[in-house]
Amino acid sequence: MESNGRSLVEKSLIARGISRRDFFKYCALVAGTLALPTSYGLRVAEALEKKSERLPVIWLELQDCAGCSESFTRAAKPSAADVVLDLISLNYHETLMATAGTQAEKLREDTIKVGGYLVIVEGAIPSSEGDIYCTIGGKTAEQILHDTVKNAVAVVSVGSCSSFGGLPKTYPNPTGAKRVMDLVKDKPILNLPGCPVNAVNITATLVHFLTFGKLPAIDDKLHRPLFAYGSLIHNNCPRRGHFNRGKFVREWGDEGHKKGWCLYKMGCKGPVTFSNCPLVKWNDSVSWPIGSGHGCIGCTEPDFWDHPLYLPVKIQEVSPPAFYPAVGVETEKPIDATSVAVTGAIAGAILGAVGAAAVTKNRHSKDGNGQSSGES
Repeated sequence: MESNGRSLVEKSLIARGISRRDFFKYCALVAGTLALPTSYGLRVAEALEKKSERLPVIWLELQDCAGCSESFTRAAKPSAADVVLDLISLNYHETLMATAGTQAEKLREDTIKVGGYLVIVEGAIPSSEGDIYCTIGGKTAEQILHDTVKNAVAVVSVGSCSSFGGLPKTYPNPTGAKRVMDLVKDKPILNLPGCPVNAVNITATLVHFLTFGKLPAIDDKLHRPLFAYGSLIHNNCPRRGHFNRGKFVREWGDEGHKKGWCLYKMGCKGPVTFSNCPLVKWNDSVSWPIGSGHGCIGCTEPDFWDHPLYLPVKIQEVSPPAFYPAVGVETEKPIDATSVAVTGAIAGAILGAVGAAAVTKNRHSKDGNGQSSGES
């Protein structure tokens, strides 16, 4: 509690004119986003309300376009979601901070000395020709990364560039771009890929960390949180029924395109891409690429920039061929309930920047601290 007897959350609710009822609804929906039982909404609310100090955060921008920062800041508006942002202290962020030059670098250095902070990394890290392709204050990106994470409690890579190398790593990778996982080996790392990352997943990750003191459960290989990347887009796509019937868009603007048929033939990467885009969508749950008539480009997967954009993926490489219908023949067979393999259900839109949905996850996977997790 602060000196006036009110918690950070209570003060923020009063300042923003948000009722406690709406705040509890928000916490329940965030719990849904994190694939937690509904009862955990109350636990999330209680944990956030007990926070007496802000979590220090250092946000590094390295070999990036600032698209993830733009996604995060533009998705927010006065709402219950902003209460979560009031619980962090963004001590360093080149794009958002008022200070610059040596003053800005001193803020980062002071935070490092104290320790106990969370590092968010946006952008790849170049390694060619002495790392000259990205320097700040006379230090290379790799130097800055190593200096910054040494006293951190965890590292979160936002966007495809820091998670997997992104556009800078695309062939022939002239700058020798690397991902954070290639360089940081002694800290818990969580990747939130996307080009850009969805603000929903950043906020949900922060809520989980503030509530449980650790990162959400992740997949073993790519370190992506299961709540956001635990299911194929194809399994939750609203156009999946058309795929099952063999109804495909074959040219932009054709009858199938106008009717919202499946975009697999136009190169949609949904069958091989893991993301919660169909559930949380974008721009406060207004829409998403497939909903707007364009196929998924697979931006949450490694090396997606190197894959042909409009060529169909070989889906049989992901699941047994018998699981899929013949994609070259249309059928007039009616859609029945069992043929539509939509495994997720939209839980609703979170007030403000965050949407919410419950997704199935593997409870035996490891969490971001390398521990077995049964609560996330």
